[in-house]
Amino acid sequence: MSYKEEYQRWLDSPALSTAEWEELKAIENNEKEIESRFFAPLEFGTAGLRGEMAVGLRRMNVHVIRHATQAFAEVIKAEGAEACRKGVVVCYDCRNNSELFAHEAAAVMAANGIHVRVFDALRPTPELSYAVIHYGAQAGINVTASHNPKEYNGYKVYWADGAQLPPQHAAAIADLMTKLNIFKDVKLMPFDAAVQQGLIEYLGEETDEAFLKEVMAMAIDPEAVRRVADDFKIVYTPFHGCGWHLVPEALHRLGVKHVIPVKEQMVLDGDFPTVVSPNPENPEGFYLAVDLAKEVGSDLIIGTDPDSDRVGVMVRCSDGEYRTITGNQMGCLLMDYVITARRANGTLPKNAAGLSTIVSTKMVRKICEDNGVHFDETFTGFKFIAEKLAEYAAAGGTYQYLMGFEESYGYMMGDYVRDKDAVTASMMITEMAAHYFEKGMTLADALDALYEKYGQFGEKTLNLVMPGLDGLEKMAALMAELRETPPEKIADTAVLRMRDYKDGSVKVPGLGKVEDTPMKGSNVLYFELEDGTSFIVRPSGTEPKIKIYILAQGADKADVEAKVEKYAAFAETLKR
Repeated sequence: MSYKEEYQRWLDSPALSTAEWEELKAIENNEKEIESRFFAPLEFGTAGLRGEMAVGLRRMNVHVIRHATQAFAEVIKAEGAEACRKGVVVCYDCRNNSELFAHEAAAVMAANGIHVRVFDALRPTPELSYAVIHYGAQAGINVTASHNPKEYNGYKVYWADGAQLPPQHAAAIADLMTKLNIFKDVKLMPFDAAVQQGLIEYLGEETDEAFLKEVMAMAIDPEAVRRVADDFKIVYTPFHGCGWHLVPEALHRLGVKHVIPVKEQMVLDGDFPTVVSPNPENPEGFYLAVDLAKEVGSDLIIGTDPDSDRVGVMVRCSDGEYRTITGNQMGCLLMDYVITARRANGTLPKNAAGLSTIVSTKMVRKICEDNGVHFDETFTGFKFIAEKLAEYAAAGGTYQYLMGFEESYGYMMGDYVRDKDAVTASMMITEMAAHYFEKGMTLADALDALYEKYGQFGEKTLNLVMPGLDGLEKMAALMAELRETPPEKIADTAVLRMRDYKDGSVKVPGLGKVEDTPMKGSNVLYFELEDGTSFIVRPSGTEPKIKIYILAQGADKADVEAKVEKYAAFAETLKR
């Protein structure tokens, strides 16, 4: 079916409301917009769906939500009656339409005879992962687009282990969506009627308390916080999102007396009125927090993204200005602190392990190995970190992981969550900052001390945005070119080896394939350079861009910075 035919099918469908029909009718003379909305459906990947909100096949709206949920329901029903009884947990964030989409998904599940637990208001993503495990549910649904701009929403799916959906189940949903008619094959019932019939039940403060109990149990040395509580200050912003209640509550329970919120950003608002992008990876979003921190004299700023699974941090430096601690740097600070603090209080397991991803800093391996801690890498995404934990368990508890992280400001600790967790991470970052505060150090000082101890490392992530209808084609063409004709040099530095994680091959220029990677199945090209730098290329799974990761190490800070900038300049030449 052509995009024009698909557009007409939607216009003719009685399933559309008057407002939806009028929205589509208004673009009838805009060929480019019609093509953009109807040339293909949103791809259902292992993380689910994500896209701009509007009426159309390739947009996020109630019809696409219902369609995906019907396919997901079929996968759950195929597991048997017990799976339907265990049911699903449904959660949502602060975005426009998130509650509507969550209730639509819950109602479709209920209409399929699957029990539903839905949160009574927005909650952090990690609490959804926790609730799936805590209540023994078969699956979970989270309506969120994480840190994407306000125009976006998403549909993330989880399985019984609390992690994002296994690839085989995601593939089954994607396949079913091609077979199920988006308007005719979806089972529907009113949300309120499903609640009245007991098919849908609400989750509330009782789940918050159970989750917070687990979070607080992760504290290693809370006394360090209490000893400095009179003087230690934290400025906090949830960027208008889900962390607004549980993050400050966790910090107060830890013993922090001065948690100072950015009031303008404590307002729950899916339009994110105070920021261009609600992404804690972007320092410019912290401008209000920086002004407040200077006013109150805070050493530390913590910001969580709209669904509270990522956390960003800024610290005051000796010149009085505030410096960003990157995701890679925070991962190293936390890993070193957790190892050191647990060793000090006698709780460091003999078979301790640290986890990170192939695109994250190489410094974390050095930290683990120098401390006698096992270290493993996974593909990008916490579902892969969760899979590694499942491997440890299946092997009889071969290793006990301390924490896992990835460079994009995500951290996970404990066995009660199987996804990024900004609530627990904020608590642990605070404890660590208090520990150094007592020593007269900021986290910036602590990071400098780590570089002195473990060596100089530096990283940079670049996004080569390729928007438009041909964006996906440009991305595919770049990956194909690099794969089929690998460069022998990158920025005048020789390529020693190229790891192609798609087919698992390791190739050496002039020799071809020489061995296999320990894992495969991800569209990632990893170039190992002669000077020890790693230059990694992968398409984003949620946005129209190619991500390039530069992981460098060197003799000193200037050496590392020079390498990073040299390869960053080369990366820009790859943009189409």
